[in-house]
Amino acid sequence: MATPRLATASQDRAQLDPQGCPSDSGDEVLARVADLEMNPFDGLPYSSRYYKLLQARKRLPVWEAKDVFMASLLDHQYIILSGDACVGKSSQIPQWCAEYSLSLNSQHGAVVCTQTHKQTAVGLALRVADEMDVNIGHEVGYVIPFENCCINETILRYSTDDMLLREMMSDPLLEHYAVIIVDETHKRTVSTDMLLGLLKDIVRQRPELKVVVITSPHMSNKLHTYYGAGPLIQVENEEPDGCPFEVVYSCIHQENYFLSALRLLFNIHNTREKGDVAIFLSCKKEIDEAYKIIGQEASKPHPMLGELVPIPLYPEQTTSLGWLEQNGDRYRRRVILTTSVGESLLCRENVNFVIDVGMERRKVYNPRIRAESLVMRPISKIQAKIRTQLIGSAKTGKCFRLYTEEFHKEMPDVSPACVLESNLTHMVLFLKRMDIADMGQCDFIERPAPEALMQALEDLDYLAALDDDGNLSEIGIVMSEFPLGPQMAKALVASCEFDCVHEVLTVAAMVTAPCCFVGSSSNPVEVAHSCQRKFFHPEGDHFTLINVYTAFKQSKIISSNEFPEDEKWCRENFLNCSALRIADAIRADLLNIMQRIELPISEPAFGTQKNSLNVKRALLSGYFMQTARDVDGLGNYVMLTHKHVTQLHPFSTYCSKRLKPEWVLFHEFTISDNNCIRIVSEVSPEMFVQLVPPYYFSNLPHSESKELLQEIISELKLKTGVEVHHETSKVNDKPEKDLSHPNEDSCSVQ
Repeated sequence: MATPRLATASQDRAQLDPQGCPSDSGDEVLARVADLEMNPFDGLPYSSRYYKLLQARKRLPVWEAKDVFMASLLDHQYIILSGDACVGKSSQIPQWCAEYSLSLNSQHGAVVCTQTHKQTAVGLALRVADEMDVNIGHEVGYVIPFENCCINETILRYSTDDMLLREMMSDPLLEHYAVIIVDETHKRTVSTDMLLGLLKDIVRQRPELKVVVITSPHMSNKLHTYYGAGPLIQVENEEPDGCPFEVVYSCIHQENYFLSALRLLFNIHNTREKGDVAIFLSCKKEIDEAYKIIGQEASKPHPMLGELVPIPLYPEQTTSLGWLEQNGDRYRRRVILTTSVGESLLCRENVNFVIDVGMERRKVYNPRIRAESLVMRPISKIQAKIRTQLIGSAKTGKCFRLYTEEFHKEMPDVSPACVLESNLTHMVLFLKRMDIADMGQCDFIERPAPEALMQALEDLDYLAALDDDGNLSEIGIVMSEFPLGPQMAKALVASCEFDCVHEVLTVAAMVTAPCCFVGSSSNPVEVAHSCQRKFFHPEGDHFTLINVYTAFKQSKIISSNEFPEDEKWCRENFLNCSALRIADAIRADLLNIMQRIELPISEPAFGTQKNSLNVKRALLSGYFMQTARDVDGLGNYVMLTHKHVTQLHPFSTYCSKRLKPEWVLFHEFTISDNNCIRIVSEVSPEMFVQLVPPYYFSNLPHSESKELLQEIISELKLKTGVEVHHETSKVNDKPEKDLSHPNEDSCSVQ
């Protein structure tokens, strides 16, 4: 958190500014000026630090566009502003909008700026609060999933785009805001595209609202045409004369770009040229492997070269890049390991070398089989360009592209929009909650595929989230209250019926947070896995996660040592303490939602046989579409909805057992080189047929597994004399159709 604002201007914050310059409280000239001016946002005198930061802000390329921007803000509802990376768009534009909204002096005077990543939202809020000379959490704040650092009077908020969408559930016209800034629109996330479409309708109903769209140059004309009004302001990023960066291509195709990137890193280090290195890899797995290798090399540093300090930069974690000082006795070179996510998270200060492998591993959703595929593919030309712009402008730098110039020419110009490659079930649930009867009212830049929309509607129908008219049912309304995927939200709602709320809350938090299990850079993977086995639960991986969380909570005793006991405990057990703390916050937030909407909450009963059975019932109520059967007794599982064969994840509870369960439900399946299902728990076929909606069962493709289930249904029907269906499941008298080939022509959101 930022240091609190002091009441007098003669005392400055003891921290570095964004340019790495220390505060100079002895600057008499600035101190005298500070005594003359008052900060309009909090009514206190400006500190001398404010003026030092102001001089740095005025050197940003975007500053030259301030007058044009402020004039446009007065006269237009829409403004499209484009510029390259690191020109100051995300930090300065919101401040100017805050100045504008403060002049309105009305209840609709707040400003919100959306970001695609929560780390960016937090980092920008901290920086902007410092530049505005105000307190973080008061005049400037941030709202990210499961964390709200704002008060009602906060005038400038940084928010993730999905959190602003959730705010629309209670305030559809976003009437709290005078200016809405949509940043990083070139990332084309599902939430960003949806927000851009909904804002067109909101602006029609609120003529006083201002919308500022910030993008990169390649999308500026498209967005300008999309909104059809307002000015297009372009910010040029001119490098200082004499300080150009150099782009170096590979002469030949690299068979193993990963090893080539590491060899190049060590060669750069051996040259003793100063500057940090950013390496863009294709996926998290490569980041982990590179971190391990660099860590081993760094453990035996050469006295003349200094120290290599690897810093992994993940999309789900907040990593500070400014925690290392370079003025110690030994030179330390930071090596930032990241993926495409780093294009928006990295600050270019001190980054003198960029190593770009030119490939990325992305998840692409296939609605026909209801599964994601890990696709390795080239990055776009725009991404390649953005990565070169991350080199520090104050010094000569180099961008090493580990691919040929011919390969670069064949790269796609832009990456596909996420709305064309994602599971849209959560999006459709939100649109239904917003009472959007026709998809045309959310005017997407690129309309989602009809097949993907059809699959999303069908899944919501299976989950009983829709009524016979295609509108949200009571269950669907409750499901939409939770910031979870529809399947987990349905499982949480079902836990109220099965008296296992606390246990399913824990499962929901643990699968939403980053993975809690970590390896060790100094020990074999088997050592960490062996240590983690103590948490394994015989009922399955979902119950193992409950064991881990319960043990973590018991370890949370703050001692007199420098670190809390839970950090020490996590290190000893090869667990990610940060991930477990996130899970704890998520669980508390979910519990608050349940209490707010007055859902019944049962007493904890974890450990009893009845509770274990009820937890499986609740999970199966949401995840019946993610079940598989071991067809040969050797751990080869076949999906019920399609005929893909998969195995258990190597770290699953059941992998250490000789006898594998026949029927399982799983949390995640991704088609890759080694297909695995993650977070698996055993279920019985009898439980499955009692909980699955009949419409879903009838649409399952013909298979041996379906025949076995049909026999069980017949046997249970003979024993009980009644139809076997869960009483809260929705029964639909609809014709059969193949799950793997939905009818594209019947797609509509009603």
